[in-house]
Amino acid sequence: MHDLRGLGVLVTRPEAQAESLCRLLERHGAVAHRLPALGIEPLAATAAGAAALVDADLIIFVSANAVRHGAALLTPGRSPPLAAIGPATARALIEAGHSVAIAPAGGFDSERLLAETQLRHPAGRRIVIVKGSGGRDQLERELGARGAAVRTIEVYRRRPATPTPQRLRAVLELFEAGAVGVVTATSLEIGAALLGMADARLRGRLEGVHWLVPGERVAAGLAGLGLGAPLLRAASAADQDLVDALLGWRGGGSSA
Repeated sequence: MHDLRGLGVLVTRPEAQAESLCRLLERHGAVAHRLPALGIEPLAATAAGAAALVDADLIIFVSANAVRHGAALLTPGRSPPLAAIGPATARALIEAGHSVAIAPAGGFDSERLLAETQLRHPAGRRIVIVKGSGGRDQLERELGARGAAVRTIEVYRRRPATPTPQRLRAVLELFEAGAVGVVTATSLEIGAALLGMADARLRGRLEGVHWLVPGERVAAGLAGLGLGAPLLRAASAADQDLVDALLGWRGGGSSA
């Protein structure tokens, strides 16, 4: 069995989301280095927004962060059915003590969730989407086009991280020592924030290693930002899919 011994991986997820991926990488022998590219700030939901959750026919959580900052708005024992955009979000709901009625088994994006049988004909249903500010609006637009009455509640916002000059210098030294071979960018926003914080020297090092991304949309977006580094494509942003892509690459398979 191929492993990741000797491979340094720069994990750029927000701090609260990085731990499980780092642990999994290290179980396979990699060395995980952390540089969060985004920070997460909670937003206070309005009373009207909280009331909308009670009146909904379905509530969709679009990320584990949406669960962390929005699950407290649910009324125990009185919540409508819950949907999760992917496995990590479903796991966060379950860990928070809630059951999940809809969750795609084979993906983590809006398109996979919209393909679920229960969402193909939602006309007349009141659907609330719990999410962060900004981001894709594919769910809202498509469910609205299918006849649902859709409302969104934003419970957190993402912001580019501001690491200290000392921290960025330490990361640059890791690259110069050959200690980083792969950089993760599990969303386009994370990748853009990482590039935005890099000076010319660090940007040059970022271009000289492989980047691990979840699929074609993020890969195309990073190319559009001018990134010329070779890209490894995982099946999704789930921890196991990311590690599987690295294992396949190290084992001689192609995930580029």
